[in-house]
Amino acid sequence: MYVTHRGWLQHWLAGKVGNSETAADLMHDTFVRVMSGRRIPNPDHEQRAFLTKIARDLLIDRWRHQDIERAYLETVALLPEPQAPSPETRLLILETLHKIDAMLRGLPPKACEAFLLSQLDGMNYADIALKLNISLITVKRHIRRALLACVMAI
Repeated sequence: MYVTHRGWLQHWLAGKVGNSETAADLMHDTFVRVMSGRRIPNPDHEQRAFLTKIARDLLIDRWRHQDIERAYLETVALLPEPQAPSPETRLLILETLHKIDAMLRGLPPKACEAFLLSQLDGMNYADIALKLNISLITVKRHIRRALLACVMAI
């Protein structure tokens, strides 16, 4: 499958990302993910669809990571020099932000929204219940689930 589709996949990815080095990295990551999986489709057209799906998911992950990093670096750039974190601390913070992002994407949408309303907007549980049109006990369940996911992610 690698020999048959490597060139096509790298070309397709290069068109999406605009440079051959990043495309080669993503192509490599795609085949690593294929090798670590259990299912490989047989017909050629199914293999291309399969590879495209994996590569697209990796591409979306890459863009999401870049968005997080860009937002963090823009925020750090606004800090006075003495308050700016060291390069090592920046790396640790970025790794943590990526883990939190992955955790949030793994939550059901209502649980994620309830958690963000609570943590970022400072809303109390009763207001969250009204806003999301769910019961107070459901809000508590969603927040508990999200907090547990945070602890497990970090």
